[in-house]
Amino acid sequence: MTAREVLAVVDRDRYDVVAVGITRDGRWLLQEHGPESAPGALPVVDESGTPVSLAASRLLSESSDGSVQVVAEVDVAFPLLHGPWGEDGTIQGLFEMAGLRYVGSGVLASAVAMDKAVAKVVFATAGLPQLPYTVVHAAEWADDPAAVRESVASLHYPVFVKPARAGSSMGGTLVEDDHALAKAIALAQEFDPKVIVESAVEAREIECGVLQDPDGSTRVSPPGEIAVDHGAGHEFYDFAAKYVDGTSKNLIPAPLDDSDVQRVHGKAIRAFDALGCEGLARVDFFMVDDTLYLNEVNTMPGFTPYSMFPQVWQAAGVGYAELVERLLAHALARPTGLR
Repeated sequence: MTAREVLAVVDRDRYDVVAVGITRDGRWLLQEHGPESAPGALPVVDESGTPVSLAASRLLSESSDGSVQVVAEVDVAFPLLHGPWGEDGTIQGLFEMAGLRYVGSGVLASAVAMDKAVAKVVFATAGLPQLPYTVVHAAEWADDPAAVRESVASLHYPVFVKPARAGSSMGGTLVEDDHALAKAIALAQEFDPKVIVESAVEAREIECGVLQDPDGSTRVSPPGEIAVDHGAGHEFYDFAAKYVDGTSKNLIPAPLDDSDVQRVHGKAIRAFDALGCEGLARVDFFMVDDTLYLNEVNTMPGFTPYSMFPQVWQAAGVGYAELVERLLAHALARPTGLR
């Protein structure tokens, strides 16, 4: 969905766009029209596209006689991918090895931001407040579940159980008591063997966007607030509420006083810098009374019609097409290799 939206607004007078879809089994295929979908369904990769591979900043295709043709000399990649193998440093590492400029954070920042357990250690070192949590490793849960249950109980129920390295609330469960813990861990482990369990609190969900200009200067958007329609069957801000049924609402700007806005901005920049992010990020907070807790940093936030990131920048006077152009300009201005 993100790729479809960006492809619709990128300046075709300035850029020759080559759209590549990646299938679930790892094949790279040219996409003539970009992601398409039937009414009510999510977009899918067109499996009839020409197979391509990336080498030394070039997209290559192999013909039936074994000869290799150059499809395109690539100046910049825009990895409009979310979650593992797209936002976790893996494809960023491939771009680095190919000497290719790309939009967004580098290998380390992408990997750390995706791994919530590691990111929490970095944020704690940077002095950013977070909710109490514990990490459940697969071997620990298998060998000593009683110890895991004791650790989780120390957080005091209810708790959120979620994969450590996933996004969009995939595999997440709100757990009210110990009896539901095993089922929640099993669901989370379908996405990641490493699981995060975090205290669940009544909180406002505040998000803001961070954007870097080509000169490296950093700006922060007005904060937005997520309002989930719990009457529509959502216990929390899950995948369906985010992307499918449109039942979540973004309040932009968030109803905060000036001092709270300044606190959000300051902590967002500190989190962005602590991870070493580049280009863009969405920084998410929980606000409990007057306390602001850092939730996570998303290094490739969604650009869907329901997404917070483009909406908060729209409120700052940066329209969708201009936002895409700024991200491409930042990527083209920075050097390849170590920075």
